[in-house]
Amino acid sequence: MSMLERRLYFHIDWALVVALFALCGMGVLMIYSATQSSAPRLYISQLYALGLGTIALVVALSIDYRTLADRSHFLYLALLALLVYVMLFGVVRGGARRWISLGGARRWISLGFYNLQPSEFARMAVALVLAKYFGESRRGNPTLSDLVIAGALAAVPIVLIMRQPDLGTAVTVIPVYLAIAYVAGLPTRILAVAAVVAVLALPVAWKFVLQDYQRQRVLTFIDPSKDTRGAGYQQIQARITTGSGGLWGKGFMKGTQGQLRFLPVAHNDFVFSVWGEEQGFAGVIVALALYLFVIIRSLDAARLAKDRLGAYLVLGILAGFTFQVLYNISMSAGLAPVKGLTLPLMSYGGSSLIATLAGFGLILNVRMRRFTN
Repeated sequence: MSMLERRLYFHIDWALVVALFALCGMGVLMIYSATQSSAPRLYISQLYALGLGTIALVVALSIDYRTLADRSHFLYLALLALLVYVMLFGVVRGGARRWISLGGARRWISLGFYNLQPSEFARMAVALVLAKYFGESRRGNPTLSDLVIAGALAAVPIVLIMRQPDLGTAVTVIPVYLAIAYVAGLPTRILAVAAVVAVLALPVAWKFVLQDYQRQRVLTFIDPSKDTRGAGYQQIQARITTGSGGLWGKGFMKGTQGQLRFLPVAHNDFVFSVWGEEQGFAGVIVALALYLFVIIRSLDAARLAKDRLGAYLVLGILAGFTFQVLYNISMSAGLAPVKGLTLPLMSYGGSSLIATLAGFGLILNVRMRRFTN
């Protein structure tokens, strides 16, 4: 590493790093609290994933993002290969085929980290390939063919992920495309036409795209009381758990909803509800402030980027992250239909944590290298 490269590390956004790992630490505590009566070693798996995620962040930070963008087609093709492999040979859990088993070696199993979910890396791979595609265009605003080609690049992994089926993760790739295309010059009128087409296509999607359990979730969101013991149970319990903490919360490991497992998958999809119950409104404000700080600092990295490629890359990664945060928190508050969508940095899930930290490694990378030629 050259002297110039070593000097770059003085420009790392340490405030953003601290905020990221503060959220990770809060997540580990809530996973520990929510699983002590059922799976007391689960938090250890998250700690190992946090270690691997830290390594991924450092690697993504260390390699010039322009070099990674130049290789983005290889990373994109590798992602597609993994998604096809999952579709053919993936591990099935809960009726979904989303994971590649890394078992077989006792050391992996003893760590509890033996399933890889490639779809979690789709946002980063798509952001890299689209940032490269739009960032190196010598034309002004993108043409219709540019937008169609970029849309196809985003659509292929989306379709493969939906086939698993995993509609929640698939949807998080869409903001990546929209954010990069918009800042690259996507006309507002095209967005308006796309929005109208999407609304008109809703009846078709309802009948032919959504599966029965997905339609049931939407109906339950509209009126949870119709099925309080079935599809509406999670939504009702999530709302109760989030609001039961009062101003200051019930205290660490003293929440009744999370501790007594009234709230299903509390350590995963509804970790924010557990945080709200144990830390109260004050804790919710702290968590929201940290997420807002992460988003603002990342936007600042896009503003400071030395080239369009860097700005597009940051905004693409940030768009997927922000959508996921907003949806999960809205779901925990009963303001959105229940969907298997984790809260980045806090929810249990090794692949999600590693992919998220790697993405922020790229954001830190762009900000740090604004001083290079």
